[in-house]
This record gives sequence, C-alpha cells and structure tokens, in this order.
Amino acid sequence: MLKQFLMSILILILGYSCTEKVDKDLNSINGSWESLGSGWVLQIKDSTTYQIYDITSISCSPVKNGEFKEIEKSISLKNDTLSLVKGVITYKFKQINRLSDLCTTQTSNKDPLYNFEVFAENVKSHYAFLELNTINWDSLYQGQKEKLLQNPTEVHLYQILEETFEALHDNHAYLEATEDIYKVMDTIAITEEEEEEVQQQNKSENLKEYGDIQIARMVTKHHLQEEMTTNYASWLPLIQWGKLNDDIGYIQVQTMWLYADLNIAEERVKEIGYVDAYVEAFHKIFDDVYIKKEVEAASKIMDQVMDDLLEMKSIVIDVRFNGGGQDAVSFEILSRFIADKELQVATQKLKYGNEFTPVLPLFIKGSENAYTKPVYVLTSQQTGSAAEAFSIATMARHHIKRIGSSTSGAMSTSLEKKLPNDWIFAISNEVYMDNNGNNYENIGIPVDYEMYYPKDRQTFFRSIADDLEADKMKILQAIKNVEENR
Repeated sequence: MLKQFLMSILILILGYSCTEKVDKDLNSINGSWESLGSGWVLQIKDSTTYQIYDITSISCSPVKNGEFKEIEKSISLKNDTLSLVKGVITYKFKQINRLSDLCTTQTSNKDPLYNFEVFAENVKSHYAFLELNTINWDSLYQGQKEKLLQNPTEVHLYQILEETFEALHDNHAYLEATEDIYKVMDTIAITEEEEEEVQQQNKSENLKEYGDIQIARMVTKHHLQEEMTTNYASWLPLIQWGKLNDDIGYIQVQTMWLYADLNIAEERVKEIGYVDAYVEAFHKIFDDVYIKKEVEAASKIMDQVMDDLLEMKSIVIDVRFNGGGQDAVSFEILSRFIADKELQVATQKLKYGNEFTPVLPLFIKGSENAYTKPVYVLTSQQTGSAAEAFSIATMARHHIKRIGSSTSGAMSTSLEKKLPNDWIFAISNEVYMDNNGNNYENIGIPVDYEMYYPKDRQTFFRSIADDLEADKMKILQAIKNVEENR
C-alpha cells in the first residue's frame, strides 16, 4: 500500500510487451491502454464498460471487468497519459493501437509448463529483491523448470511455484490455486515417520497458542484503566482505545483492513466465515472503490478516538499484533497526528524489467486538529505490511517515537497476477524507503527504544499473555525513559 508514483517516459523505450504504441494526440479515454511497468492493459469501450488484462510477452489473461461507472472517479486523462488510482497508488497508462492477439484469442490454459513460463516472466520483470536476497534468477529458473519437466502435472506445478517463492524469500508472495488442486493436495498424506515426529514435538511442547486478535484483546482488557471503545465495525471492534492511566491514552489498531461495510449476507458468513466472505465481497468491487470504503470506515472511528483522547498528555498506539492490510488505512490513522497540510513521509520505486522507476515521494495530508503532543508507537516483529507503512511514516515526525522491537521487514506492495490456468499469485515489486532513501525490507523499521521482544510469533504472544501486568509496566517504563531523553 499508499504508493503514488509517476513513471518516467523513458520506460517506453524499454519496449515492454506485446502491443504497439500510439503516436497521435489523444482526445478520448476509450480504447486500449498499457500500464507503464505493472504488466496490465486497460480497455475502455464506449465509456460504458472496462476490462483489465494481465500481460506478459507470451500471455494475456483477463482479470477484472465491469461497468465504466465503477472506475470513472478513479481515472483521469492529462495530455497522453491516463491515471488510474487504486487506494494510495496512482498507475500510469499510455494508449496503444490495439490489444495483442493473445488478449482476444487466448482462453484458459492449464498446461503446467506454459503457466510456469508465464510465472517466470512476471518474476523476472517485477520481483524487486533478487539482488537484495542474492538470488541468481537464471539458475533458479532453470533448476525449477527441469524439475517440472520431469513431472509436468498441475499438482507438481503448484509445489514448484511454492518452492520457488520460498527460494525467493519474498515477504509478501502468495499463491492461490483452484479448488480442484487443493482437493488433490489434501489427499497427499504425510509419512508415518513425519506424523510421529509432529506428535512427539506436540507432546514435548504442549504450549498454548494465541491468535493475533486474541492476544490483542487480552492486552486491552488488562491494560486499559478506562475503556472508551465504540464498536463501529460490522464484525468486531478492530480499533480499541481508552486510558492506560490518568495521563496516557492508548489506541490499539489490530488490523489495517476489515473496516468497510460490504453488505455481506449473514448466510454467506455462516457458510465460509466472516473473513473469507469479506474477501469474496471486496474482490467483486473495483479496488479503489473498496479501499475508499475501508478508509471512510476507519476515519469515522478515528474521529471518535481523537475526540476521546485529545486532552491526554501523551498517547500510545499499539500495532504490535497488526499484520497489515491497506496502506491507505494506515495513512488515514496517522493523519490525525500530523499538523502539516501535507507531509512527505517516505519514498518508493518499483521494479520494471532490469530497471526501477524514478524514486518518488509519498505524502500524508495532515489534520486541522492534529494531536502533536508526545506519541509512542509500539511495534514488534509481528508488525507487518501496512502496519510497517504506518511505522516508517512516523519517522518523519519528531513528536512520535517508536518503542518495542523492529517490525517484520515485509514492506513492499504485492503485485497481484493471474496465470492462464486461473491461479492467482503475487510478488513484491516495490522498494519502500524512508525520506533518506534507507530500505528496511527484511530488517524492519527500527525503534527509538528497544524492549527486546522475542522474534518468534508464539513465544512473543506467550510472553505477553503469561504476565500482562509486566507488559503494561514495561510500556510505562519505556515511555518514562524516552521522555527523560527527549
């Protein structure tokens, strides 16, 4: 998330993909438009419908379509460049004469080798951290292809792609296959030896495990001297707030998504669960429309939060158990602590073939009644993704200090792609940096005061759950120590 950019016109020289460029002046949004660097084609027909395709030099897969009015407020045309907004990111497109023949003739193709090649094209063009993670892509590609050639089945393709993601060390990668593949995978049983090993490990450990929201709620229930939370969410309160003591306010942000009211049918929730039903619902909406709904809902909650806590001498924002969501939600929350009309909070660039886009700044628009007294942001190794976008942005404000431990180091936005066999995957295509150009991928956003939390997820959660009073005392002591050194 959050990541607004302008792609250099020089990128056109790189000659990406399977389409031809237009040299004439544009006077209409209708027609076919190719993204500068993201591997998409947007087709607009008669200002009534749209279609988005994922493209490589060997493939073209339709990914989303709908009525033009869905995207009308998210697009603009200036000179010969069309801008498409998705949340905080603005994608740039240039018009092309026509769609590639692949876009008009290609149908679903389940050939494992072909799908592997399409996957490889995307990784080579868009994965941003081959060098950072010292990956020899040519060698990895050849090795994985040879494995697939020995057993070119869909199930083996799935295993090869999962194995490739592991080798790439991509913090944001994921792969979603079709239901038929998962049914087959479920039938692949582990060996008796492996099963015995797992059983022995479970017997020896016999330790309780916690979910992130579960542990977060244990913390708020114990830590808050006075709770002020109002439930605005359709599922459960994802932001909880109140007073740690008479002087210190406390805001716990548990996720950076799940805030929007998507009119999900109760029957569907009972059938597949709230989160899965939520994901299903937002995939039916154009990205920017959905993200705006998230931001609007979070903004409404933050209005009440700041009204309740505005008079506190300082505020703690706890994102230790927050695995991320939408960067736009992160920025909306942080805007309540920024008095500037517009503040540069970070920089970013995106991978495009053998190059990167120009480095461009990211901004947050501040609030009229911003809270500018001391703020302490609590982070841990479980603070990830959009919660890290929140963390890195705090580095631009002197009245905000970070305490706890460094974040997880999963900074990049995921570029989602569709394979010809209808599988979905995503790779990290963005290098996210602070205002000084420092990149925190893998290492995480540092803190101003280290509290030495365990890196292991369950070890950390148990350390909190086993002594909640000690956790609260450590937070208060950390605030005192930072205050003495301001």
